[in-house]
Amino acid sequence: MAKLKLKDKLTAYRFYLILASLFIASLVVSNLIFQKFFSWDFFGIYKFEISVGILPYPVTFLITDIISEVYGKKKANQVVTAGIFASLFSLLIIYTANAVPATDWSPIGDALFTKVFGATAIAVIASMLAYLFAQYIDIQLFHFWKKLTKGKHLWLRNNFSTFLSQFVDTASVLILLCSFNKIEWDKFGVLLLSGFLFKVIVAICDTPFLYLAVYGIRKRFKLAEGEELILEE
Repeated sequence: MAKLKLKDKLTAYRFYLILASLFIASLVVSNLIFQKFFSWDFFGIYKFEISVGILPYPVTFLITDIISEVYGKKKANQVVTAGIFASLFSLLIIYTANAVPATDWSPIGDALFTKVFGATAIAVIASMLAYLFAQYIDIQLFHFWKKLTKGKHLWLRNNFSTFLSQFVDTASVLILLCSFNKIEWDKFGVLLLSGFLFKVIVAICDTPFLYLAVYGIRKRFKLAEGEELILEE
């Protein structure tokens, strides 16, 4: 692990805070917009039917993989925990906003606001439970593969850890949403397949971005392959 001078340590912290901010923003937004669904014809091979909430969600796994690779398991787990608190805090704000009656001239009335955000509690709880399992699994598997390959083959640990964790995440959140009658059970199979395949495609496509980010950070702090930054003694 690389020990840093004070100036470099401050810069490394700034990079970490930017990554953590993007992670938390992606997670919170995905919980807020999940009720809209869309279809996507993938080159005539398969027609996806998925929630728009899935669009920012793969970003969280890319970011935790970047943090895991250059900052280590502890820092990745800290970001995951921060994401849970951010989701709970956003839920508190939404419930407070929903409890306040709208004025007669408000562009958004109580009924519409409740329709859009009323199911957010179940969504956030379901998402958090699924996310908690999936992210910790992702981080554990990432470091398992990193240790097994002795810091080599970044693409392997990125994709192999993400594939399993994304399946756990997709299946868990759908089971919870169907159990609370937010989604009909007859939609479970198609949404599970669509959600998982979409996340797999995104995971494969984001691999170059992972390499680019890791390469940039390694070059900036002169890290060897598989080496991690030490921010705290």
